[in-house]
Amino acid sequence: MQKRYAVAFTGPSGSGKTTLIEKIAIELIKSHKVAIIKHDPKDKAIFDVKGKDSYKFSQTGAEVIVASSTKTTYLSQREKSLDEIINMLEDFDYLLVEGLKTLPLPRIVIFRNNIEESYFDYSEAMATDNSIKNIEIPNSIDILDLNNTQDIISWIKTNAKEI
Repeated sequence: MQKRYAVAFTGPSGSGKTTLIEKIAIELIKSHKVAIIKHDPKDKAIFDVKGKDSYKFSQTGAEVIVASSTKTTYLSQREKSLDEIINMLEDFDYLLVEGLKTLPLPRIVIFRNNIEESYFDYSEAMATDNSIKNIEIPNSIDILDLNNTQDIISWIKTNAKEI
């Protein structure tokens, strides 16, 4: 079985989590298989376009799989554990998780403009830009340049958890 690794990203709304994960995925996918899990704590994500068949099916509450010649989309109406999701994904080298701060994964917290110290309790690294200045960071937290994707990928390759 291939080795698979996971890392999580967290931070306040609007901090740049999605943008950073997107940049990292674009780079990693050049030489690795990448999977992404995004937490939707407010249940705002919408499946497909209203009126389309797949949207209608998703509204029934059933487990829905939409298959085409280029992709397969799975919409579950039930909450899944991380292990269940990993088993469904099967074939990946790196799993990037946005949110889900209770998962026991190495975690990069993203801050821009201001810091919320409560995130330090469950983060191993902090990615920030030059908008954060003169803030005391615990010694246990690695500091990463939010605008240096390669630096962050290097941290991930060293610190991601084998799953």
